[in-house]
Amino acid sequence: MEFKDLDPILHSQLRLAVVSLLISVKEAEFTFIREKTNATAGNLSVQINKLKEAGYIEVVKQFKDNYPQTMCKITSAGIAAFEEYVKNLQAYLGVKK
Repeated sequence: MEFKDLDPILHSQLRLAVVSLLISVKEAEFTFIREKTNATAGNLSVQINKLKEAGYIEVVKQFKDNYPQTMCKITSAGIAAFEEYVKNLQAYLGVKK
């Protein structure tokens, strides 16, 4: 059996949680992600930037009712990376497909 490296970007618990959440909802507001992950705004902001730099999510900053709003959206690269990560993790766990 060959073990493939797990994506270091997704291997962070909070980044994996963000991507998992976005896989299910496609896009979400920063405050929604913060509430769902119980992360601090500062830590979440740093992790979202890492996901953005990796090309896994798109971040759109806009205004809604005169308030700043940050929307995060999963990219096709993010979906592919997540699927690969899950597949490689299943190999570690010995899950047969």
